[in-house]
Amino acid sequence: MLLTGWMAGSTIRSMNRVHVLLALSCLAVIGLAADPPRPVDRQGWLYLQTNLLPDNQLKEALALLERVAAEGYTGVVLNDFKFMRWDDVPERYLKNCRTVRETCRRLKLKLVAGVMPIGYSNSLLSRDPNLAEGLPVRNAPFAVTHGMLVPSEPAPLINGGFETFRGDSPTGWRFVDEPGRISFIDLTTRKEGRASLRMQDVARYEPDHRHARVCQTLRLRPFAAYHVSVSVKTLDWQAEDTRITLIGSNGTMLNYNTPAIERTRDWTRLDIVFNTLDSSEVNLYLGTWAGQTGSIWWDDVRVEPAGFMNVLRREGTPLRITSEDGATVYEEGRDFTEIRDPKLGMDPWAGDYTAWHDVPAVRVPAGSRLKEGQRVLASYYHAAIIYSGQLACCMSAPKVYDILEWQVKQVRDALQPDGYLMMHDEIRTQGWDDSCMRRNLTPGRILADHIKQCLAILHRTDPGKSVYVWSDMFDPNHNARKSGHYYLVKGEGPWAGSWEGLTPDVTIMNWQMGPKTRRATLQHFAERGHRQILCGFYDGNPRMITGWLKDAGGIPGIEGAMYTTWQGNYRHTQAFMDALRLRNE
Repeated sequence: MLLTGWMAGSTIRSMNRVHVLLALSCLAVIGLAADPPRPVDRQGWLYLQTNLLPDNQLKEALALLERVAAEGYTGVVLNDFKFMRWDDVPERYLKNCRTVRETCRRLKLKLVAGVMPIGYSNSLLSRDPNLAEGLPVRNAPFAVTHGMLVPSEPAPLINGGFETFRGDSPTGWRFVDEPGRISFIDLTTRKEGRASLRMQDVARYEPDHRHARVCQTLRLRPFAAYHVSVSVKTLDWQAEDTRITLIGSNGTMLNYNTPAIERTRDWTRLDIVFNTLDSSEVNLYLGTWAGQTGSIWWDDVRVEPAGFMNVLRREGTPLRITSEDGATVYEEGRDFTEIRDPKLGMDPWAGDYTAWHDVPAVRVPAGSRLKEGQRVLASYYHAAIIYSGQLACCMSAPKVYDILEWQVKQVRDALQPDGYLMMHDEIRTQGWDDSCMRRNLTPGRILADHIKQCLAILHRTDPGKSVYVWSDMFDPNHNARKSGHYYLVKGEGPWAGSWEGLTPDVTIMNWQMGPKTRRATLQHFAERGHRQILCGFYDGNPRMITGWLKDAGGIPGIEGAMYTTWQGNYRHTQAFMDALRLRNE
């Protein structure tokens, strides 16, 4: 499931009829104290991600609710970025929320509100951008230059302009795919210098793998932040996966930020920032893993220290600047001006983070102990962007829980929902900053403790209401596997054990659709006493839910299915409901 940072949440899937005797016997065997799930008819749910402020979107939402209620749907999960901005919306927004609430009551649709955006945390971070999970920079060299504190490190890249070459292979680069067939040194079209690297018509000459890449191995400092920039030009370029990629010495990807590359565009500068983490040798790739047709040119590749880009300033992300020998610790406000990035999480709006913008300037004021030309070492933390703008908050930061409780209270008062969906989904950065490290817990244990705190907030704020959560972060067959790396989360199999924080009264919005693993996932949650709703469609075939429901046969607690779209495609709700009814009969 891939959502933008604005769509803080995921998707939902579908569910099976409960067999009471089987449920009782299973629960007795595993010794769960929770009451067994009761038999119910399969429910049809709708996932509605919207913005209730514009009247036209309200009108569309109300019409959709009327239609799906007539089609037989019984519940709706409602999520809106503004559920984190109650103190920044006009009275009209509150009125629109009340209209939705009244409409759901009249249509006998159960209303569940999406709250607690933890994986897609942009709406939460709009309240305090410094609550993002941070990646560590340790002992980065800086120098006092013209009264400013600036990064001081040699550029590690060789032949970034592709100026030297043998045939169609640029020197200094580890390899280029199919030189002279799909990769060419171009002396006519270039951004600067005398040459560029062109890739073209990949599928024609490499139909099996469709790879077109150039790679250089960089020797860098571990736990350092670097800025990669490159000029790109395209002409009818079609490829499903064109990107700048950094892969560490242990084979793990170090960046997931993906700048947009248009089909046809003149020379454009692309920028990403990555952290080396524990790697001292990094492979830089430019190109595509799924090329088709057209041409793309690369030129003027640069790698440089990122400086204080997206620096985080909170108690759990300390900043320290010392002399080169570490003996002297310099004081912020006395030896150098306050270090903050004014565009952190505010570019252009609250909750928006950009990978690269104006580098925060740090001055060395009069009276400082720092002298012109002096070198120092800086340690700090920075935010990491996933894909087109997703960030995760730090689950070890106390202020996060204050904001979550505030949000639940506002949603309760404005919507009076029948239940709450905890939007814990695809948490792709965690475990690295000081807040997390000093707890000496795996990310999985941090999440287990976190979810307990979230449940406590919900139960004391709105007692008796149903609680739901997405499945992926608590599924040992999905993101909570016991082995492997997960994006920029610290450790091997980092999310294992996260499910221990869930109590059996939490209903799982299950979106594990893999044919080989979905039954094992359903059994995992059923054995723990959870009811489940299968979350299907995903802008695909609305009838695929029938196979999933068939595979769920005999597993207790499967209550229904949810029509889930992140493209706002509600054209197939009737077909989805027909498929659900077919399996019910």
